[in-house]
Amino acid sequence: MVCENMVIQKSLEQLGLAGKKADVYLASLELGSASVIEIAKKAGVKRTTCYDILLELEKEGLIYETSKGKKRLFIGEDPEKIKKDLARKQGLIEDILPELKSIYNIKGVKPKIRFYEGKEGLKEVYNDTLKYSGELLAFASEDVAKILGQEWVDSYFKRRIKKGIHCRAIMPSTGLVKEYASKDREQLRQSKLIDPEKYPFSIEINLYGYQKVALMSSKEETGVIIEGAEIYKTMKLIFELIWDNLPEVKR
Repeated sequence: MVCENMVIQKSLEQLGLAGKKADVYLASLELGSASVIEIAKKAGVKRTTCYDILLELEKEGLIYETSKGKKRLFIGEDPEKIKKDLARKQGLIEDILPELKSIYNIKGVKPKIRFYEGKEGLKEVYNDTLKYSGELLAFASEDVAKILGQEWVDSYFKRRIKKGIHCRAIMPSTGLVKEYASKDREQLRQSKLIDPEKYPFSIEINLYGYQKVALMSSKEETGVIIEGAEIYKTMKLIFELIWDNLPEVKR
C-alpha cells in the first residue's frame, strides 16, 4: 500500500501537486468530509500549513468547502475532475497554439535546424507544414508524388484544405504539375509555372509558420527544417520577387 501511494504521489507531482500539497489532497480524498485538524493529522502536516494548502486546492477546483453546524469541513473533489480539467486545457492550448507560434518572438535566438531521413522523415517534414495557420509558400516539385505516392500526396492536400491553409506555389510546368494547377481553386492554391528545362527543381522548399523554411529532397529522401525569423524573411522576399515576375496561369 505504501509503495502504491508513492506511485500515486509521483504521478500527482507531475500534475503539479507536489509534496505536502499531494499529501493534503490524498488525505481529503480518503477522509471524505473532514475538518482542517483531521486532514492535517492524516496528511502529517501542521494545521496552519494544511489550511493554506486547502485554500490553494479549493482555488484549483480540487477541494470544496461545506459546513456542518458551525464546523467547517473540506471535501476532496472526484478525481475524475482532474481528467476533465486536463482535457479542457489540452483543447484550449490546441486551439491557440498556431496563433501563439505565429507571434512567438525568437529575436536574438540562433536558428534551429532539424534533419529528417527516409520516407517517414519526409512525411514528418510535410506534416509539420500543416501545424501552423497562415499562408504556405512553396517552390514545388512533382518528385514527392513519385517517392511518397500519389495517394499520400492527395491525403496531404485534403488535410491542408480541411485546415484552411492557402498555398501559393511556383512549380515546373510538367504534365503532372499542370494537372495540379488545374485544380487550384478547389485545392486552395494559386500556382505559377516555370520552364522545367531551364529551371529543373530537384528539391522542394516550403515557407510557413512565419519563421520556418523546409527543404525536401525526395530523391535523396532527406528533409531539413530551419526555424529562424531572418532566414524565413529573406527566403520569402526571394519567393515574392520571383512570384511578381511570373505570368498568371492561363485557365
